[in-house]
Amino acid sequence: MTAERPTTGSLVIHSARLVDGGSVLADAWVRFDDGKVSGRGVGDSWTAADEVVDAVASAGEGAVLTPGFIDIHGHGGAGASFDDGIDAIRTARTLHRAHGTTRAVISLVTAPLDALARRVQDIADLMTTDADILGSHLEGPFLDPAHHGAHEPTLLREPRAADVARLLEAGRGTIRQVTIAPERPGGLDAIRSIVEAGAAAAIGHTSADAAMAIAAFDAGASILTHAFNAMPGIHHRAPGPVLAAAADHRVVLEAIADGVHLDPHVIKLVFDSAPGRVALITDAMAAAGSADGHYDLGAVGVTVREGIARADDTGSIAGSTLTQDVALRRAIAAGVGLSDAVQALTATPARAIGCAHDLGSLGTGFTADAVLLDAQLRVARVWVGARS
Repeated sequence: MTAERPTTGSLVIHSARLVDGGSVLADAWVRFDDGKVSGRGVGDSWTAADEVVDAVASAGEGAVLTPGFIDIHGHGGAGASFDDGIDAIRTARTLHRAHGTTRAVISLVTAPLDALARRVQDIADLMTTDADILGSHLEGPFLDPAHHGAHEPTLLREPRAADVARLLEAGRGTIRQVTIAPERPGGLDAIRSIVEAGAAAAIGHTSADAAMAIAAFDAGASILTHAFNAMPGIHHRAPGPVLAAAADHRVVLEAIADGVHLDPHVIKLVFDSAPGRVALITDAMAAAGSADGHYDLGAVGVTVREGIARADDTGSIAGSTLTQDVALRRAIAAGVGLSDAVQALTATPARAIGCAHDLGSLGTGFTADAVLLDAQLRVARVWVGARS
């Protein structure tokens, strides 16, 4: 499936269950004009357009229409890694768009500083031509060696001010997120610098206890990177960073609903603990949408068996093979409500990276990104609109 681009002319999609903004609207229609949402309603109150899509005819009874999905943390797909340059990014993005992810942040794993600077520069350049790319996410190198996961531990470093500034400058304002272990020397100052530069600081790959996590959130950190993974868990005398994040209404918690990173009961727990503040991410690596086998994730060799990616040297989980439509279905299977799960794919990630003004909703004036799903929540059609 390829994503359709309603960037010129008018389009009406009608007879769908519209899931948007935390609610479900039956027999709804949405109108796009020149790549923007220009109206919505119910029944047959829509007017003629250049193209009219009957949701039931396209996706069957019970068709569901949602805003386009937004992945703020993924590393590749279709055999291609985001770390391998522009062609690889486009290859992987084509796969994920077909699964409903209309916009994505390009996540980069730990690498030498020179390489990371070049990669964020390339992504900044790519954003001038590929509007579905929202910027970059540096998942490293400022991580805790004790929780390195699938990051090469010899490349990890303390967040010295000059190194943080160099990467932020290389991104020319397009770095959306930086994951950092706040307990590392200079960590809290680095968080302040990241936020001052207009990016979101994320806590992850960390040994932080609850007190350190709270200090990081008070310094401006606003995302918890893939909650529960690569960090201390919850203990009754040591609540750790997850409960600290869940208690702080300024913080969005990333969750990987692939059945590997989080048990279904834990997925439901995250949603219940932080209502409206969960972002369903893929953390997908190159094997998403591709075959089992050997892959490289940055400097780390990875083997995928039965769809589960693990680092060759340590056996640690090394990203996922998830797509966001599958994450939607698995979250619902875990007991999450449809509107809550859709919000975690749309409005919440948009807000987490500062894009809530024109992405994550099918309200009037928003970008015309939309996903049409059948009653089993399988993707039928995808539209990518025009951003101003």
